[in-house]
Amino acid sequence: MSFNKLVRDKIPEIIEAEGRKCKYRILGEQEYVLELKKKLQEEANEFLESGDSEELADILEVVYALAKANKCSEDILNNIRDCKSKKRGAFDKKIFLEE
Repeated sequence: MSFNKLVRDKIPEIIEAEGRKCKYRILGEQEYVLELKKKLQEEANEFLESGDSEELADILEVVYALAKANKCSEDILNNIRDCKSKKRGAFDKKIFLEE
């Protein structure tokens, strides 16, 4: 079976613990960021299809990995989000701008 996609760190261990074999490689930084972007799209699509909160957690994991690859910690990312929320608001009021 062929996957050709970025997976979580413990997936090879899990596969091997089940008595199966797997082949993987460690990505370089540029390829890693490219694959993270693909993974973000994959996880977003999975959430859009299922509406499952677990998929939202997967999206967050990928977003945090992308931030880290961009030299931005989770704390910095959350501070940026908080500042934008204070300045421009969040999405709590469910406002839909028509014109």
